[in-house]
Amino acid sequence: MIDLNTLNGEAPKADIEEFGPGDTVTVNLKIIEGDRERVQAFQGNVISGRYNPDHIPAPTDTFTVRRLSYGVGVERIIPYWSPNLESVKVTRQGAVRRSRLYYLRGRTGKSARIKERRRPAASS
Repeated sequence: MIDLNTLNGEAPKADIEEFGPGDTVTVNLKIIEGDRERVQAFQGNVISGRYNPDHIPAPTDTFTVRRLSYGVGVERIIPYWSPNLESVKVTRQGAVRRSRLYYLRGRTGKSARIKERRRPAASS
């Protein structure tokens, strides 16, 4: 059990990049099967939650990642402070205009796509 008083002022121990809703992320999670332990990657779109290293999330905060697996939508709700969270890497940044993308649950195909956020070109 995690003591909330010991977490004040600390950051989550996992290697987490800054991300927001609409971003495509790869989440590496520890999976324990009997006495064996392995790391499993889960890649999908963030439909709720964000992480900014300047603002540490509360111990009860979570983010939700959604992906399609064989035509079926699979969502994982992941706590920032989970001891099973290894790392979060941003694969692609999405351009969205809202913070919770629950409308994607009812969409398939082209209407479920998220545009990529454009980065400013480096001036030479």
